[in-house]
Amino acid sequence: SRCCRAVAAETSERRPQRAILVLGVGILILLVLSLFLLPLGGRDETDDAPGVGGHPLYEQPAPEIALATLDGGRQTLSELRGRPVLINFWASWCPPCRDEFPLMVEAYQRYAGDDLEILGVIRDDTSEAAAAFAAEQGADWPMLVDATGEAWDAYRGLGVPASFFVDAEGIVRAFSLGPFSEAGLERQLATIIPGA
Repeated sequence: SRCCRAVAAETSERRPQRAILVLGVGILILLVLSLFLLPLGGRDETDDAPGVGGHPLYEQPAPEIALATLDGGRQTLSELRGRPVLINFWASWCPPCRDEFPLMVEAYQRYAGDDLEILGVIRDDTSEAAAAFAAEQGADWPMLVDATGEAWDAYRGLGVPASFFVDAEGIVRAFSLGPFSEAGLERQLATIIPGA
């Protein structure tokens, strides 16, 4: 009888621990699944879709950007209405950002006749390091200093690199959270450049 009471007491003490463990494992499984199920633009080389969806700005007007440039000027997104625009949040210390810069340099040159503009929004970096890296890469599009995080917040930034593809009417047609591949970049540019 004493043995049965001890086992019953021990079992009832383990039930809450077991329930917490099962709940924790369930949450972990959901988090891992969400990484695979949440569309991240430009990540899947085999997918013919433009890699869009899963972001609150998709198919919405792009939030205005009005920031100082590295060369001392000022740039707004609204000045570029009528042109396709790639907005790229980046930092010179970010390896994936560094990897995708050559792809953007090439695209910027290739689609110059289509009036493509790129806005490089510098995130958590020094102006000196960003300017040096951009010059080294031959990136001659406007580099914007988001010192207060105003643009980052407006675009609901999660991490760098992050890119938003805005059409001539100012609507976000595609995005990439994380680095894009060459094929992913081309698919996304096709959403904002007719015939690309």
